[in-house]
Amino acid sequence: MTFVIMSPCIGVKDGRCVDVCPVDCIHEGETMFYIDPVECIACALCETICPVDAIRHVDDVPKEEQQFIQINKDFFLKS
Repeated sequence: MTFVIMSPCIGVKDGRCVDVCPVDCIHEGETMFYIDPVECIACALCETICPVDAIRHVDDVPKEEQQFIQINKDFFLKS
């Protein structure tokens, strides 16, 4: 896994991250977007454009947002 979308995305779903992703690895869920950990090429374009600062490299996810690493993985296990 490279990048994770965290809680600031919940209910916002701006979509700019989807538009800039060169490999279409960002998928829309019911309340937020998720990054496919297999498809992501770690280009970081999504991180730079997110208007709510919801995207971080997995190594930079704050302690209080760590659960979103698993939440993101689980989204793709259900798909």
